[in-house]
Amino acid sequence: FGGGRGYVPEQRASGSGVIISADGFIVTNNHVVANADEVAVTLSNKKNYTAKVIGRDPAYDLAVIKIEAAGLPYLLYGNSDDVKIGEWVLAIGYPLNLETTVTAGIVSAKARTLGLNKQKAGASAVESYIQTDAAVNQGNSGGALINTEGKLIGINSAIASPTGFYSGYSYAIPVNITKKVVDDIIKFGTVQR
Repeated sequence: FGGGRGYVPEQRASGSGVIISADGFIVTNNHVVANADEVAVTLSNKKNYTAKVIGRDPAYDLAVIKIEAAGLPYLLYGNSDDVKIGEWVLAIGYPLNLETTVTAGIVSAKARTLGLNKQKAGASAVESYIQTDAAVNQGNSGGALINTEGKLIGINSAIASPTGFYSGYSYAIPVNITKKVVDDIIKFGTVQR
């Protein structure tokens, strides 16, 4: 099909998400779904769903989507306040359009502010990232950062990279922030400030 005037080719992007309830609520990054006309979800068992965006919050770069399903396995929340520098963590997601990928690292720092959300959310931007050296690449956004107990401690959100690929540091939104934002979005459709 020719690229005539007015023709806009289909654009696709990929990201990751974390199932947080048996009935299909999923948390991801706002930047993963922000400009999407349609959100398709493929689970690790290869089942495909069309998801509904329940709510988005650019200030925290978080979004909640929902698929119509029941009896799904889901991650339990940990406590990101208890995370220690030097603690081992795992990053789980779908980087670079690959199948499920797990990488390991340690927590390098806590409460990092990078100024990333200010471009999209202005003065309302909120950042307090967990920094880790677990390898995270494009497509990992919205995926899980878990501790060695298998509990969710963060949502992978950004990398520090001059090339666009992993070069040493990754950043995750702490789960204690995520819980508050997700609960507000599910209950009210927006974050209560």
